[in-house]
Amino acid sequence: MKSLKELLAERAAIEKAIAQEKKVAEAQALKQVHELIAEFGFTAQQVFPWKAPKAHVPGKYLEPKSGATWSGRGKPPAWIAGKDRDQFLIQPASEPEPRQDGPYLAEMAAQAAARSAR
Repeated sequence: MKSLKELLAERAAIEKAIAQEKKVAEAQALKQVHELIAEFGFTAQQVFPWKAPKAHVPGKYLEPKSGATWSGRGKPPAWIAGKDRDQFLIQPASEPEPRQDGPYLAEMAAQAAARSAR
């Protein structure tokens, strides 16, 4: 029966051999793929078809009871169908006004230039 050290050494050698064979197989597969693409003139879209992800449209209307939202696109849900939509409008968060209590960027740049000129 083999000792633990011998078994671990065998396992390490086998894992190393597997890694080397995997590299060789990957290189051969990639070479074959490149040859086929060149032979048939495939485009990237043909080889790797993809669709652009759909843009998420934020909710424009909110149903206060359930918290459900609707973007205003497509068929209206039952909770808003036939009703005045203005009462369900989600108020956009107002952007904070820029602070006016500090120096402007141009003033800060002028001060820095004046300091470096000294």
